[in-house]
Amino acid sequence: MRTLTRTRSTALGRRALLLCVAAVLALLTAACSGAAAPSGAAPGQAEAAPGPDDKITITVYSKFTSREYDVVTKALNNLHQKYPNIEIKHEGNQDDDKITQSIRGGNPPDVAISFYTDNLGVWCSNGSFQDLQPYIERDKIDLDQIPTAVRDYTVYQGKRCAMPMLADVFGLYYNTDMFAGAGITTPPKNTTELLADAKKLTQFNPDGSIKVAGFIPSMPFYANQAQYWAPNFGATYFGPDGKSHLADSPAWQAMFQFQKQLVDFYGGHDKVEQFKSGLGDEYSADQGFQAGKLAMAYDGEYRDAFIKDQAPALKFATAPAPVLDSLSAQYGGGFTTGTIIAIPKGAKHPGAAWELIKQVTLDTPTLVELANGLKNVPSTTASLTDPKLVADPQFKTFLDIYGSGKLVTNPPSPIGDAHLKAVNDFAERWQAGAVPDLTAGLKQVDAQINDALAQKPTG
Repeated sequence: MRTLTRTRSTALGRRALLLCVAAVLALLTAACSGAAAPSGAAPGQAEAAPGPDDKITITVYSKFTSREYDVVTKALNNLHQKYPNIEIKHEGNQDDDKITQSIRGGNPPDVAISFYTDNLGVWCSNGSFQDLQPYIERDKIDLDQIPTAVRDYTVYQGKRCAMPMLADVFGLYYNTDMFAGAGITTPPKNTTELLADAKKLTQFNPDGSIKVAGFIPSMPFYANQAQYWAPNFGATYFGPDGKSHLADSPAWQAMFQFQKQLVDFYGGHDKVEQFKSGLGDEYSADQGFQAGKLAMAYDGEYRDAFIKDQAPALKFATAPAPVLDSLSAQYGGGFTTGTIIAIPKGAKHPGAAWELIKQVTLDTPTLVELANGLKNVPSTTASLTDPKLVADPQFKTFLDIYGSGKLVTNPPSPIGDAHLKAVNDFAERWQAGAVPDLTAGLKQVDAQINDALAQKPTG
C-alpha cells in the first residue's frame, strides 16, 4: 500500500477548493443515480452467504499494482479454503474515480478497496457503499478487536459502510550515525527536544545553504502533511458544532509557530526551498532521508521496507512522533489511516462479498500474510501478536504505536478531504511568509472550510 494516493502535496487555493467542492457535489449526485442490481435480501437486511452449490465470481476493484497486486490477489484467494465454489476476479489499478463511475453506471464491483479514507464520508452519506451493520450483527462480529481510531475512519455518522483491511501508522525515523555524531543518545519525545535536536543535527555549507537538515519544516512535503502533524500538537479540525475552528485553537497556533521557528532557523523559506529542490522524489531511491540529507523525518511504517530495499546501508531507528511538551501523556501514540474495503451499492453478490471482506479484515492468518507481504500494519489486535508476523525493531515501533491505545485519525467528513487540502495550502503560504497574521489567516481557512460544509448535499 502506498500513501501517495492519499497524501497529495500540491497546493490548493481558494478557487481550487471551490472546484473541489463542486467535484464532490457532482460525485454525490452521480453516485446516487446508479441503479442497484436485484438482491435476494430486503433493504437493510444481510444477504445470505452462498450455498455450496452456488457458482459465483466476485469482482474486486483495488488500486494495487505490480508486486503488491500479486500479494493481495493471493490473500483474496484464501477464501477458497471455505468457499471453493467462489472465484475471485481481482482488477487492480482501479482508483476511487473508477469505483464511483462504476456505481454511477450501475455496474459496480462486488467489493471495492480504497486507499483513500477521506472519501468515506461521501460514500457513506450518499449510499454508494452499503451499510455493513446487518452483516456484523448477524455474524456477531466483535469490533472491539479493532482499535477505536481505526473503527472511527471506517464509519460515518454511526453508519458502518466499510471495514479496515490494513493500517498505516506514522512515526519518527532518525539516522543513528548522525545522532551519535551529534552526541544525541535518545530520540526526541517532545517538540522542544525535536527543535533542539534538529538544530544540532543540521549542517550548513560554507555559503550558508543547507547541506543536511535536522528536520525539514516544509508542509506539504513527503509525509509532512497537516493531518499527520496535527495529533502531535493535539489539533483537531472541527468543533462540537461541526464547524471549523482553527483560528480559536491554541493547538493549531502552536503547530504553525513551531514550523516557523524551523523555517527561521534555516534562514528562511527560500533556503529551505533551495534545499528541497535537491531531494529525490518521495518513493525514489534518493528520497531525502534515505539519501542521508535528512537526519530525522516523519513517515509511515512502509518506509522501513523502502529503506531495506533502496538504501540497505543506511543505519536508522524509529520512534513515536514527538508531541507538544504539554501532551507528554500522548507520547507513544500517533496518526493512523489505512486501506478500506466495502460492498458498493448495486453489487451483484453482496452475500459472497461480505464473506470475502470478513476473510481479509478479520482472519488472522490472512491479515498476517498481507502485512508481511505489503509491510503494513495488520488491523486487529490478535494479528499484532501472531508469531508469524515478521517485525524487525524498526517495524515493531509502528506495531507498538498501533497497539498503544493512543491512535488518532481523521474522522470521515461530508466534504471529503477539502478541509485537509485547505490547511495544507495555508501551511505552504504561512511558511513562505505570505501570511502576516496567523490568527487572521486561520480565520480565512475556517471560512473556506465552513463554506464547503455549507454546500454539502443533505441527502
